[in-house]
Amino acid sequence: MAIINIGDHIEKVLWTEKQISDRVSNLASEITRDFSAAAAPVFVGVATGALIFLADLVRKIHLPITVDVIRVDSYGSGTVSSGKPSISCDLKSDVQGKHVVLVEDIVDTGNTLSCLIEHLKAKGASSVSVCALLDKPSRRKVSFEVVGDGKFYRGFQCPDYFIVGYGLDFAEKYRNLPYVGVLKPEMYNKYPSEI
Repeated sequence: MAIINIGDHIEKVLWTEKQISDRVSNLASEITRDFSAAAAPVFVGVATGALIFLADLVRKIHLPITVDVIRVDSYGSGTVSSGKPSISCDLKSDVQGKHVVLVEDIVDTGNTLSCLIEHLKAKGASSVSVCALLDKPSRRKVSFEVVGDGKFYRGFQCPDYFIVGYGLDFAEKYRNLPYVGVLKPEMYNKYPSEI
C-alpha cells in the first residue's frame, strides 16, 4: 500500500498550527475575563467539526466550567450546507438558567448556528455566546443573535474557500491536519471513490 501525504491534497495553508494556537489562547483569555464575575458557563461544542477547537479552547479557560457536545447534521458528504440543519444528538447537560458558550468550527450560512441558538433558548439558557474558530460572513444567509448578555467571539474571518483541517473535514477526512488549508478542487471532485 502506498503512503499518501495528505498535505499534497492542500492547495494552500490559510492558518498555521502556531497561528491557530496563539488565537485560541487569546480567545480563551477573553472568555475567561468576560465570565470571571459570572456563574461558570457550560461550553457546548458542535460535533464533530469543533471537537479539536473545543478541546484546545477549554484547556485554556481558567474557570470551573462544564463541557458538553451537541451534534447537528447539515452537510452530509457534500461541500455545501443543505440549509436544513437538524439536531441528531442532544446535550446531556441541563442548561436551564445557565450561561452557554456555543463552540463552532465555522460559521458559514448561519443556518446551523441560528438553529442551535433557538434550541438552547428553548432549553432555558440565560445567555448564549458563540465562539467560532472561523467566520465566513460572505456566505451568510441567516442572521443570528446571541442571547442575553452573550457575545460573539471570532477566531479568524475566512475567505470563501472550501477549507479543511483542525477539525474541519471533507467527507469525514482531513480533520487531523494541524492547520487550516484550502482543499484542492480535484480532491472533492473525485468523491467518493478516490479520496
